[in-house]
Amino acid sequence: MRHVAAPIAVLAALIAFAAPLRSAETPTIQLEARAYQPGELVVLTIPTTAAPAAIRVRAFGHNVPVFQTGSGTCGALIGIDLDVLPGNQNVTIDLPDGNHVVKTITVTRRRFPTRQLRVDPDFVIPPPTVEARIAHEARELAAIWTTPSAERLWTGAFERPVPGEATSSFGTRSIFNGQPRSPHGGADFLSPAGTPIHAPAAGRIILAQDLYFSGNTVIIDHGLGLFSMLAHLSAFEAREGDRVEAGQVVGRVGATGRVTGPHLHWAVRVGGARVDPLSVLAMLR
Repeated sequence: MRHVAAPIAVLAALIAFAAPLRSAETPTIQLEARAYQPGELVVLTIPTTAAPAAIRVRAFGHNVPVFQTGSGTCGALIGIDLDVLPGNQNVTIDLPDGNHVVKTITVTRRRFPTRQLRVDPDFVIPPPTVEARIAHEARELAAIWTTPSAERLWTGAFERPVPGEATSSFGTRSIFNGQPRSPHGGADFLSPAGTPIHAPAAGRIILAQDLYFSGNTVIIDHGLGLFSMLAHLSAFEAREGDRVEAGQVVGRVGATGRVTGPHLHWAVRVGGARVDPLSVLAMLR
């Protein structure tokens, strides 16, 4: 009885031929954050020589801009919005060499304090005469967050816009005159009226206006979906359209809008997500 057996070398060659082609090596991609909780900034680092435009990153259902961070590395900023629920979220990275990488972020619960504040009743239940103004300003802000500069305008670390520590934490549940309102979407810095406010990083002034709730407000577009909002100013030191450098004075601390006294409210958006400014200071250093 005859047995026909294929040589081992021939079988190995056939298996290798049938297997799908893969790139030589998958790069080690890193995710860094203070914590994976609502309001935190996540920094993605990709070791690659590819052009940023050739890399596709998606997180939380959105495309995330990629930028050059150094020789042989690219980066991306991912914001975990204040309202994100606990659970696993995938970050996908598609590289031009065909590599498809999936990194998983496990978002954990974050507990926020509650604060009780007394303010002018018109800032809790606005009179009908200002309803149209409030609606217009809300549309204007929504348009700003969704139309960022496609160019990276900041470089290096972010800086505190005023000296001192934050006195009111991000995400605090706010109750004004006994009425629950939206969570606190930024950090407050208690500073004397007239204190200079510095740009946290380079960018372009895209709004310098008096808004109903936030008073005299400056918004800086830092590029690629990264924004700073500086609110309750007593005076403007920059105009819409101005290019500003990190540390440049853009306004003065005041008590305009819905406030209990002079302070600076600094809010940050990353790809539309509301992010704690203190997380930005910690991660972009």
